[in-house]
Amino acid sequence: MNKIFLISGGVAALIALLALLAFALPRQVHVERRALVAAPASALYTLAISNRGYQRFNPFKTADPSLDIKLFGPASGVGSGFRFEGGDGNGTQTVARLERDRSIEFAVEMDDYGPSTQTLSFEPTEGGTMVTWAMDKDMGNNPIGRVFGALMDSMVGKHFAQGLENLGSISS
Repeated sequence: MNKIFLISGGVAALIALLALLAFALPRQVHVERRALVAAPASALYTLAISNRGYQRFNPFKTADPSLDIKLFGPASGVGSGFRFEGGDGNGTQTVARLERDRSIEFAVEMDDYGPSTQTLSFEPTEGGTMVTWAMDKDMGNNPIGRVFGALMDSMVGKHFAQGLENLGSISS
């Protein structure tokens, strides 16, 4: 009986320690990738604010060719967006805010993962445009969410890198 009590107490202490460590992880997550694209910022901006234009470099379609996309809202600009259903999840992406030829903010709502914000920023530079693809997400007070937050860079960063590569391919 004493061994069972000691083992149970040890397991409970380990679970409490792991939960405490998870709460020590950051609540806010930022993932970012950058690439030089040989095209003017205005052309990239115009492509990315368009529902159909965005689909030309959408990295999640590259990763999941069977991804189901349904466009909604205006053809481009604030309010344009799409619903997606695929192996990595279901949700929506909507153009939420624009700064002409400089940045596009997307509101992304994942059915299983909640909201996040993605931003494409365009900085004219020698040889084209430095494009930054970033995501910001609040992982909340859920310790499991915070553990996923610690893994977010490796999970999402590869898609952003692929999207920038796709953008470079269609823009050249």
